[in-house]
Amino acid sequence: MMGRQASGQDRLFYSFNLKDHIPQNYLLRGIDRFLDFAGLREHLAEHYSQIGRPSIDPELMLRMLVVGYCYGIRSERRLCEELHLNLAYRWFCRLSLEDAVPDHSTFSKNRHERFRDSGVFRCPNTPMRKIAHNVHEAARDVGRKIATTEQYRRSRCQRKKVEMLFAHLKRILRLELRGLDHHRAPSDEVA
Repeated sequence: MMGRQASGQDRLFYSFNLKDHIPQNYLLRGIDRFLDFAGLREHLAEHYSQIGRPSIDPELMLRMLVVGYCYGIRSERRLCEELHLNLAYRWFCRLSLEDAVPDHSTFSKNRHERFRDSGVFRCPNTPMRKIAHNVHEAARDVGRKIATTEQYRRSRCQRKKVEMLFAHLKRILRLELRGLDHHRAPSDEVA
């Protein structure tokens, strides 16, 4: 018998804890153990006006920047979108399911205007331990090193020429280009 989802009234209260849905070995859990933002608001108080609407919580901004750094999210717009969708990011940033994610433009203005010249978010000149955020980071470092060579630059130029030729053939001459397996003659096929 085919089942049917009951469509009743929505529940008034839910028992849902974000922390229960984040794996114990998740990267952000490990980072969260070492973050301490005690005194942050007092340290930044001089950069905030005493009048007007409340701004984005500076701890939320910093936590969002950590998420962006750890997961390679460079766009502030995309960072806000990912924070809206990802339960682990919400948990790390101390946002509940109901809390609104800051608009990317507000986040950007705070980061680029309010704190731009102050240097309050810059790290002190002490050596910091690098946190590997991906198991393939060593391979990426090799790739980045190769990308700085003259051979890579020449190869990229040659590859671009070939790609432009194929694009021209497809667009102007309307040729359909397929892999080698699709160009067999009927006599080549095995019965």
